Parts: sequence; C-alpha cells; structure tokens
Amino acid sequence: MKNIAIFASGSGTNAENIIRHFSTRKSAKVVAVFVNNPQAGVIKRVTGTGTGVIVLAGFLWHIPAPITVRYEGRLVNIHPALLPGFGGKGMYGDRVHRAVIDSGSDKTGITIHYVNEVYDAGDIIFQAECPVLPGDTPQTLADRVHALEYRYYPTVIEEIIEKL
Repeated sequence: MKNIAIFASGSGTNAENIIRHFSTRKSAKVVAVFVNNPQAGVIKRVTGTGTGVIVLAGFLWHIPAPITVRYEGRLVNIHPALLPGFGGKGMYGDRVHRAVIDSGSDKTGITIHYVNEVYDAGDIIFQAECPVLPGDTPQTLADRVHALEYRYYPTVIEEIIEKL
C-alpha cells in the first residue's frame, strides 16, 4: 500500500475528497496533511478524518493554534534537551547542543512533550538524561542525545496511544 501526504493551503475540498476516496481503497491511504496557511479551511475539513496522534520528529514549522487545540493531548514532540531550559524558537539541532555546552551544564537529555501554540512549552510527558562531558562538541553530545531519542521516543508514543 502506498502512503499519500497532502500539502494544502485553501478550503480543503479536494483534500477531503481524496481522503474519502482512499479511505476505502487498499492501494493507498492518506497518512498526512500539511498546511502552510494557519487560516486555511482545510484544517477544519481534515481534523475529523480520524488521525489519532500526531508525532513530530524534527518538524521545525510552528504548528498553528487550530491544530494544537484540536489535537490537544494527541500532538507530541521530542526536544533534544531538558526543557524548560534550552527550548523555544530557533533552538534545535546543534544550536541546542552548543547552548548546553556553553552554559557549563553537566547534564542534558531529551524531553518528550505535548505541543501547544508556544514552541517547546507544552506539558512534559517524559525526560531522560545523559551527561555533558569535558571536551564535548555539539556532535558528540548530539550522539548521546540521539541514543536517548531512539531508545525512548517509540515507547513513549506507544504508551500515549494505549491511553487513548
């Protein structure tokens, strides 16, 4: 079966039609709808199509309020540091790891959190720590943080889904 992602900006009638069409087919299914206009009517049309949980993994665009409200408690992100520190707009990837190192902190880690309308400010679901070692570079620190991400993110997502 093929997966279909829809990118939309308008009212969403075509997106809704495509979703309905493939909902009964075995050849393909719509797995995602991406919207670059927070006022687009498509948001209202597709929010009732049955998506259980939205998982962000390196998605850097701000999620508009109509989506965060509709998927409250079902929209999850992972951040490569221990929030509330080292979060917010522009804090991703090597920028986060560089900020942690420059701060002199002796630990960092991951934060899995619900997404709301403010970058990295949603309720924390889970955190795991790792040390910041003398001589660390953003890359060496990122390697340890990634290991935590790979270990914990799938199981935390599974736990969230089981609770729904």
